[in-house]
Amino acid sequence: MDCKISDARLTGLFIDMLAAEQGAGVNTLDAYRRDLTDFSEFLGRNGQSFASADTQTLRDYLADLDTRGFKSSSVARRLSAMRHLFRFLLNERIRSDDPAAILSGPKRGRGLPKVLSIAEVDRLLGRAKELSGAPEASPLRRLRGVRLYCLLEVLYATGLRVSELVTLPLSASRREARMIVVRGKGNKERLVPLNEAARRAMADYLATMELLRPEKKKSTTASKWLFPSFGESGHLTRQHFARELKELAAAAGIAPRLVSPHVLRHAFASHLLHNGADLRIVQTLLGHTDISTTQIYTHVVEERLKSLVRDLHPLAEK
Repeated sequence: MDCKISDARLTGLFIDMLAAEQGAGVNTLDAYRRDLTDFSEFLGRNGQSFASADTQTLRDYLADLDTRGFKSSSVARRLSAMRHLFRFLLNERIRSDDPAAILSGPKRGRGLPKVLSIAEVDRLLGRAKELSGAPEASPLRRLRGVRLYCLLEVLYATGLRVSELVTLPLSASRREARMIVVRGKGNKERLVPLNEAARRAMADYLATMELLRPEKKKSTTASKWLFPSFGESGHLTRQHFARELKELAAAAGIAPRLVSPHVLRHAFASHLLHNGADLRIVQTLLGHTDISTTQIYTHVVEERLKSLVRDLHPLAEK
């Protein structure tokens, strides 16, 4: 067992392996790095490291997370990070054992995803459409409104992850395109169809951007992104879109806490299933590797069907 390699160095080697061998995305890598940094800090306070920690120390860390008020889902994620790390250290012969192998995670029920009704999605889209066409708005505010409406139409039409949405290339807006190529988790590509409303929203957004930002034509470094930004990434960030979406929800009379980009992805899936779509097709559209991940949406439909029977059946108890 080599105890001389620092935790920071081991974390870096582990992250490099995830990126190179498993094609993990930036967000996944950042999450692993945050989780393992917190774990390393706990070990350091107890005079231990990744190379020396034993099973009891790992149990102590999980108990510490519980004391700090972490949800069971967050504790399970930290445990998953530790398991992957120690399996890597074992395979690389940095350790001769795997102290995480016999650990069991917290029991947790799989909660139902938050889902907006079709009427609520329509209210969001309607309010965004109103804001995008407000005649009194400044050019910049109007452009932001048109962009937000476009983001909403594309998200609800495709069910993309928010990271996939904000990193769509400009080429996705080709007028004749009926499908777009999406690069998802693990750098895997999939084809997702676009409906007429989404294509029209993208066309209106690009036309407005050209009209209100004519200086863009003179730029020699035109952005490759559909939703460009002046930030470091070059494209709109997930956080910025989430903030705008919550502001829109408030303006539409919907509690902001109930609305997020991921909630709209849930709405896309559950509404498709509610209208008779095949579960395998929804799995493909969402980019889920395992169909069990998609099956959670069937619970949403089942609950809705139970409610319909309970509320509308003539022999239901009153």
